[in-house]
Amino acid sequence: MNLFEVYKLWDIEPVRGLDTTLWDKNGEVYTDLYGGHAVISVGHCHPHYVKMLSDQLGRLGFYSNAVQNSLQSDLAARLGRVCGYDDYKLFLCNSGAEANENALKVASFHTGKAKVLAFRKAFHGRTSGAVAATDNPKIQAPFNATENIVFAPLNDLEAVEAELSKGDFAAVIIEGIQGVAGIYAPTTEFMHGLRSLCEKYGCLLILDEIQSGYGRTGKFYAHQHSGVRADIVTMAKGMGNGFPIGGVIISPAIKASYGMLGTTFGGNHLACTAALAVLDIIENEHLIENAAKIGAYFENAFGARDRHSERPTSIGSNCHSERPTGVEESLNKALKEYRGKGLMIGLELKDEYIGLRDRLLFERHFFTGAAGAQVIRLLPSLTISQETAESFVKAWKELTSGTSL
Repeated sequence: MNLFEVYKLWDIEPVRGLDTTLWDKNGEVYTDLYGGHAVISVGHCHPHYVKMLSDQLGRLGFYSNAVQNSLQSDLAARLGRVCGYDDYKLFLCNSGAEANENALKVASFHTGKAKVLAFRKAFHGRTSGAVAATDNPKIQAPFNATENIVFAPLNDLEAVEAELSKGDFAAVIIEGIQGVAGIYAPTTEFMHGLRSLCEKYGCLLILDEIQSGYGRTGKFYAHQHSGVRADIVTMAKGMGNGFPIGGVIISPAIKASYGMLGTTFGGNHLACTAALAVLDIIENEHLIENAAKIGAYFENAFGARDRHSERPTSIGSNCHSERPTGVEESLNKALKEYRGKGLMIGLELKDEYIGLRDRLLFERHFFTGAAGAQVIRLLPSLTISQETAESFVKAWKELTSGTSL
């Protein structure tokens, strides 16, 4: 039997990791600035994380949700305190797609309505409901087709109200920052308007913080930069530092009932232990503060802080086209636009520099991500050091010092 080939793979096999460093099977050393799609939040093989999981595995690896598991309660209490939603309730599952699937289901149960408003270029996962709310027809099978999802342009309140005013929407789902789209953030004004419209028309506001949450942007959740409070928040990726876990936190105004949701593996002993270890490390090593600090370094290095602070009113416009004064030409020669907050960064390339990501990997051994051909995504561990950030900027400068790639 062979693998079902649905991934395009680089011919590199990492076999060992420590913090932001990876070693492949041939002994080559790489710097990881992508963390496996923002999953590695506290670094590869952090000793506290390894010890907690090893100790738990030696006691009990799994039992079902038909019995008490105090680790779930410990995680709920700890997460509520750290994230600022301590009066909400937690449902545990296994992935971001599952978290969004359950959030959409809860909203529909609560409101008695079926329709959901999502946004252009959104990515919410690959399970049936989540992929229907993902604005990418190429990954939607006919089975997923539904009239219950409507898409509106990001940062367009008039378009949102035109839909919600019809009165048949259970929820609005929005990413704290759109990741797969290429790092696009809703404006603060838009988030406040969205909150008001949800209240006006009786639907729930779901914040998808799968990629943008868990301290990545310098706040625990990206939407907290706007001061808006969601009815439901979903999370996964950085939650377990590589151990599969997802979570949904749900407003106390939404009542649970037996059988409403369910899972076999969600909230198992090892998953909860991984999540508790991550929260230990985030708090003890002040990693949210570090994300803000290193994010500010990247912003300064690429000149973003001298540019307009708000995102464009709709995807496709470019509010960061000017090259700021005082920033080295070589850093900006390849850069069309810098987007993001903290350690969720999108570097949009000019056309003639589209090969830069491959050169960063194969010539300088930096793992980065992508959003299409033109956007390099940086999603490093929150443990990233100033020295590592500087080494990336230096490599970028050296590779872009010529006229083109």
